[in-house]
This record gives sequence, C-alpha cells and structure tokens, in this order.
Amino acid sequence: MKKNAMTRRRFVGAASAGTLAALASGTIPAYGNLTNQATKLAIQGGKALRTKPWPSWPIWDKAAEKPVLDILRSGNWYRGQGETVTEFEGKYAKLLGAKRCTCTVNGTNALLTAMHALDVGVGDEVIVSPYTFIATYNVVIGSCALPVFADTDPETFQINPDKIEERITERTRAIMPVHILGIPADMDKIMAIAKKHNLVVIEDACQAWLAQWRGKCCGTIGDLGCFSFQNSKHLPAGEGGAVVGNDEELMDRVHSFHNCGRPYGSVKRTSGYPIIGTNRRMTEYQAAILLNQIQRLEKDTAQRWENGQYLTTKLKDTPGIVPHRLYDGVTQAVYHLYPFRYQKEHFNNAPRDKFLRALSAEGIPCSGGYGPQYRDGLIEVALTSKNFTRSFPKARLDQYRAELDYPGNDQLCQEAVWIGQNMLLAEKSDIDDIANAIQKIYDNRDKLA
Repeated sequence: MKKNAMTRRRFVGAASAGTLAALASGTIPAYGNLTNQATKLAIQGGKALRTKPWPSWPIWDKAAEKPVLDILRSGNWYRGQGETVTEFEGKYAKLLGAKRCTCTVNGTNALLTAMHALDVGVGDEVIVSPYTFIATYNVVIGSCALPVFADTDPETFQINPDKIEERITERTRAIMPVHILGIPADMDKIMAIAKKHNLVVIEDACQAWLAQWRGKCCGTIGDLGCFSFQNSKHLPAGEGGAVVGNDEELMDRVHSFHNCGRPYGSVKRTSGYPIIGTNRRMTEYQAAILLNQIQRLEKDTAQRWENGQYLTTKLKDTPGIVPHRLYDGVTQAVYHLYPFRYQKEHFNNAPRDKFLRALSAEGIPCSGGYGPQYRDGLIEVALTSKNFTRSFPKARLDQYRAELDYPGNDQLCQEAVWIGQNMLLAEKSDIDDIANAIQKIYDNRDKLA
C-alpha cells in the first residue's frame, strides 16, 4: 500500500472536518450555469465549484451529556456494576432483528471473539476478501489462522462469490465476508457455499449497520456478525464493537469469553476455575453514548441510502465514472463510503491521483481507498513467523505465496474513488455539487494530464 495514501479513517476525519471544502461560506450555482471563468479547474487557479462546508461527524447531542455524567459521577463505569451496556445490547439486537448482542471494546475484538467462539484458530484457513480494512486480515493472522483471499469483484467492490470455492482446502474452517463500505456482499451464494462445505460464516459488518440483504440485516445471516462503533462509524462511541447472533448457546460462549471466561447461561464451570477467556468488555459510558447515537441511526441511514442512489443516477452517464453495482439481493446499502471507479482512458489518461487532487480542489473531499495490502509485507511477516512455520507445512505456505495474485482486486485498487458518509447527510443540492464537480473535471479533461 502506498505510504502517502490516505487511510479510510484519516479521510473520513478530513471530510467530516470539512478541511478541504470549508474555504468560505456560501453556495455555488449549478454547473450548467457557471461562467467561463468558473469553469476553469480549481487545481489550475479557477474558482472552486463548492466552498460550502460538508456536515461534520460525529454529531454530538447535548441530551446525552447527563446520562454520561451520571455514570462518570457514580463510579459504576464497569458493566458488572451497571446496566447501561446490557440496555444497549438489547436495543441493538432488537433493531437488527437478532436474538442476542454482546458488546466489546472495539470491532477488532468483536471479530476475535467471534472466531474464538466458533473455534477458528491455529492451523485453520479463513476465506476473506482482500478489499477490506486491515483489521480483517489482522484478526485471522492474530488467531494463527491463514487468511486465504478470494478475489474482489471490481463492479461491486465485494468479495467475488464465484472465486470462493476454488480457494477452499481441507484446512478451510470459515468464510468471513466483509460488507465493505456498507454494501452487502452476496450472502445467498456465500451461505450456500458454506453449507455445502460445512464451514462457519462470520460476517464482518463493521461498516454495515442496518445494511440489508433481502430485507434481513447484515450481521444476522451468518453464524455470527460483528460490528464496530469507532469514531468514524455511523453508530459511534469513539471505540466499541458488538457480536450478534441467533444461537443461544453460541452467544453464551461469546459472552463468557469476552468476560474473562466467567460462566454465563449454558456455559458452566468444569472445575474451580472459569473457562478460557479474556477481558473484551465495553464500558458503561461507551454504551451511554451509543444509546443516544442509536436514536438517529435509522433516519441517517435512510438519508444516506436515498442520497447514494441519487448520486448513482447523477454519475452513471459520465464517461469514465463507473458507480458500484449492487447485487440483486441488496435491499439497503448504508454507504459508510460511497464508491465509484475512475477510468483514466476517458480523462485524457490522467492518473487517478491527479483526478483526486482536482476533485478535492473543487470542494469535494475524496480518497482512493484501500491498496493491495497483501503486497505491503504484512503477509510475509506472518508467514515467516514462528507461529505460522509451526502451524502450517512449508509446502502449504509456499503454495500460498504463489497464489497471491488477485487481478480483480488490483484493478479496483487502481480505479476506486470514495466519497465520505457524512457528505450523504447533506441535501440533494449538495449531492448535485459532487456530480457537477466531476462533470467539470471531465469537461476539462484535456487539461488534467
């Protein structure tokens, strides 16, 4: 991954702060009405199409201050001495349509907890998408399992379900689909493959709160689903995570493991000691923030979904701009990031970085997204580590190295452009600014290269 590439979280923070757009206040007329002087690209000294700031994120509600202060003043910050985490777990499970929810300290630990509860670990292989935040790689590697990548479908930005079965070996234990950018993966095909090969499914829904596949919330379709409540997320608490599921005994194991192995429900002591576990508990004041933020989640999600669909209609006819494609089973995408592909051959062969700089200069914060992280040295460090050389035969690791070739993902990493979720909370006229800025660049494409 390029060292100068902007990370997702840095990009969301920059977009939320409006640092690229808030040069001045006011509005800009629709692109078709701009004067000739205004049509000169901002990156070349012209007037930026937009100078109005974008909505900030996260959005604090003063109504949450008293509950948080009450918890801080009580000294009952730990969930074992309060009821706030339990209250949030119940409300979040109900909102998703899941039987149970257990909150964790962050999304990464939610994934680690789910893997442990499903007995995925040393010497196992886990099918994952290569186009994802690094935490998805890390939780598999950290469990001393092998992250086996199934190539990405560049059209949908999701794991290509037609590439999964060819990656399955006798060591494969799980599939971990990632609903990346808040767009559902093809869960019909994934679940059918898992059933055929007797594999467990852990949904990485850390960017997909209320995303829906055939009317069912992502994270509730597989064996377990995991979420993040990090600061940039649609349901933020600074940090935080959750595991959800519909199997009572499995969720008992999740709860017991995240609470130092203490007995819980069907999980009983086998001796004078608890079962193996660790401390991954959420704090009471994190849950108090979430109880406030969850009140806006459905309304905000509907607005992002509506504006995202609108933006697609505005972009789809611009040459060289290819909006993401949704699978037929998607009934709601939540757009943690709105993605499209930039094809430079339609823009006088100007490199994507030049397009990104030009779009940012017009007052539209944007990012190129993830790079091919399997080439940045992380995987090789894992493969040569003591844990991996003890857990996997040399022949398997050598074969794995030879298979690190993902043309679909490589293409996507070269073409992707992201627009931040906070921008989709603006009005439709603001969404027009995104499309008009892109059209302005296209009309001046001969000046880009």
